[in-house]
Amino acid sequence: MHSSLWLTLLIVVPLAGALVAALVQKVEGRAYVVAVATSGVELVLALVVACLYNDHVAGAQTFDFASRHVLSAPFGLAYDVALDGISLLMVVLTALVVLLALLCARDRRQEPAFVAWLLLLTSFTMGSFLSHDLLEFFVFFELTLIPCYFIISQWGGTERSKAALKFFIYTFTGSAFLLIGVLYLGFLHQHQNPTSALTFSYSVLSGTAMSHGTAVWLFIAFAIAFAVKAPIWPLHTWSPITYAEAPTAGSIEMSALLAKLGTYGLLRFAVGLFPLALPTMRPVVLTLAVIGILYGSMLACATPDLKRFVAFSSLAQMGFITLGVMSGSTIATVGAVLLMFNHGVITIGFFLIIGFIEQRRGSIMIKDFRGLQGPAPIMAGLFTVVMLASIGLPGLSGFVSEYLILIGTFATHSWWAVVATFGVVAAALYLLWAYQRVFHGKAEGPNATMADATPKEQWVLVPVVVLIVVLGVFPKPVLDRITPSVHQLIEHVAPAGVKK
Repeated sequence: MHSSLWLTLLIVVPLAGALVAALVQKVEGRAYVVAVATSGVELVLALVVACLYNDHVAGAQTFDFASRHVLSAPFGLAYDVALDGISLLMVVLTALVVLLALLCARDRRQEPAFVAWLLLLTSFTMGSFLSHDLLEFFVFFELTLIPCYFIISQWGGTERSKAALKFFIYTFTGSAFLLIGVLYLGFLHQHQNPTSALTFSYSVLSGTAMSHGTAVWLFIAFAIAFAVKAPIWPLHTWSPITYAEAPTAGSIEMSALLAKLGTYGLLRFAVGLFPLALPTMRPVVLTLAVIGILYGSMLACATPDLKRFVAFSSLAQMGFITLGVMSGSTIATVGAVLLMFNHGVITIGFFLIIGFIEQRRGSIMIKDFRGLQGPAPIMAGLFTVVMLASIGLPGLSGFVSEYLILIGTFATHSWWAVVATFGVVAAALYLLWAYQRVFHGKAEGPNATMADATPKEQWVLVPVVVLIVVLGVFPKPVLDRITPSVHQLIEHVAPAGVKK
């Protein structure tokens, strides 16, 4: 067991960086340097944690780096952190996202405040993924709303106020259900164990006895909050305008990280804590996931701008992740966790390239573009790699994830897997069509003189392309980290025969 200091540093370092960035605002550009340095340190810390976990806990089925410190026993308050193969992948993704967002999605308007909010969001997101206590998780989960709201409302597009308000109301309302569920579960456990102090420890509450009806209602309360955050159909309606109006760095953070916080919560807490509810709720959520795949695909075909295009594409991908999470299959759930990471990486690529185009043309409307592969062949090539990964081309990262989800789900819930397969075909349709409209044809007017990707922009996208290719060709090291943790969770929640 390793020291929990490493996990504490992952939470505290971006918090300290945000404070320093705010304090050095009088010197132009200093806050940005502080933010980039902080995010670099954060990525190094995440990689060190990944190496320690890989070297010494590979194949283990328990949490590592675990530590619990009770802050107030009567109120059940505790600082409780731990890491397993599922949260490890999300930690590395969080550190990678913030660094790439800062390097190539810089916003110089009130820059100290902008980078400080981004670092605060990183700290709260890390806290959410590392929390091993339900109340602690809720606090971090809720705190992520604050930096997101200000990033959208202060640095977003023309409808930023509307988008920020809609985002906050939706997610805050969903979180209210989560708080009710967390408190009820904690007090239920205390009622069953009157000699014990009130606790919200994940390990302790996972053994709480409850009736089928109680489990179903608690699952619904948790799932609503996570479905809004993900987003999962039909609780997705805040996401298109929010992704479109947020600045590029904000769009990356929300799609690549906050969405994964929703699906991570669904797997870790809703599925992990309420196995009795799964026979009743699994068909419902699987149906919603499949609808989301098809619905998101159809809207992606019809959307008029590139950011909304990525938003609807993400809705379809969240459907695939939800399908794997709810399948009851170890193979499909491993695929879902891997897709959380892979989709985050792919989303970084999409939003960065769209941000480059917006900087040059001042627009994200698809009708304003044509023939960009002529003046900007490198940018077109980078977009092609990201697009093909999102389609699920064999040899790229998206294929491995979706393949595992579909074959695992087919073994346990075949009809949902069959219908979801049409989403793969639809993805090829809307992604290739979007590429044709933006990059094919003859470039005219401002499109003909658009500058190609700069060396800096190319180098920032190198890690994205490398991860897409490496995880498509050789995903075994990552799968080896995920599988034991997923297997343990599935063994805990799945009925006999639904563990394939």
